[in-house]
Amino acid sequence: MSLDPVQVMSGQVKELKVAPSSNGDNRASWEEKEEFDQDHLGLTTKPKPPKPENAVTVAVSSRVMFRTEREQKVFEQKGVEEYLRYQIEHENEPFAPGPAFPFVKALETVNARLRELYPQSEELFDIVLVTYNHAHVGIRLINTINHHNLFIERFCMTGGSSPIGYLKAWHTNLYLSADADKVREALAEGIAAATMFMPEKLTEVSESQLRVAFDGDAVLFSDESERIFKAHGLDKFFEHERDNEDTLLDHGPLKGFLEALGKLQKKFYAKGQRLDCPIRTYLVTARSAASSGIRALKTLRAWGLEIDEALFLAGAPKGPMLEKIRPHIYFDDQMFHVEGAAEMGTVAAHVPYGIAQKHNPKQKSSVGK
Repeated sequence: MSLDPVQVMSGQVKELKVAPSSNGDNRASWEEKEEFDQDHLGLTTKPKPPKPENAVTVAVSSRVMFRTEREQKVFEQKGVEEYLRYQIEHENEPFAPGPAFPFVKALETVNARLRELYPQSEELFDIVLVTYNHAHVGIRLINTINHHNLFIERFCMTGGSSPIGYLKAWHTNLYLSADADKVREALAEGIAAATMFMPEKLTEVSESQLRVAFDGDAVLFSDESERIFKAHGLDKFFEHERDNEDTLLDHGPLKGFLEALGKLQKKFYAKGQRLDCPIRTYLVTARSAASSGIRALKTLRAWGLEIDEALFLAGAPKGPMLEKIRPHIYFDDQMFHVEGAAEMGTVAAHVPYGIAQKHNPKQKSSVGK
């Protein structure tokens, strides 16, 4: 099986539950969940987005936030002018949720809990919607966000230009996209990034707890050990890990995002909510615990990072374990594991970093709107 970014694979796709329209009689989401600020007239307003330098900024492409396959076909088959005309004609029709939608909703749930505990704090998740679209399409995106009761105030509509420079200006902690080339460009600039995929079926995920699962080598850690394995085989890999048990692994591209999650977790721990924390992290690695796992755990400890659960699978398939965890997103550097996770219903994201990319066929880039 081969995956294209945000491709819907064969099989029935489970419909995501979405909130009622904010334009109807049922007023939901933020008005029920959040504490509201008051303006100088005493009127209630939505919470203000935090300053980028204080927040954990997650930039999400519109093509992974929402389902835009139909519009993509218009662009590919009829060109940009017809595409813009189509978007304007349908701007009152909201897009359906895409693979990043449950993840973003979980970020908002965490924010609601943080605001309850720290009303004045700006240490929150801040979501930026990133699109190559022309600004004309912005009305449809805003209508969609309001329809789904999302709190996304920051937009980056680049009109076909690369968004990477803007991501740096936003102090982006994580970038999720359907465009593998832009993801590689972001990684080269030191921005944690991954290409998202739509599984053939969708596993239900928690509505009260954000769950994020990481592979180890070439994701949280560097690809140093994986290079040994690729060059010299499994026995040399085990020997190398034993000899370097007390030598810390270098950091990988998503270490900083795990740090950001850990910083927010500690805010809940400080209020006595360790056992009721709405963020949970997982290490899901092909390493075996006895022969190579100890180096990974010692590295995390030395970094001052806590992983809530660590699964050392010793080469066993990751898909069944991820089906039990039900993460909102799983990061891995190898397409083999991304495909295995997607087959089991997990929203998986590929981190195109390290030696494994030389052994993966080059991904098809889904450049477009």
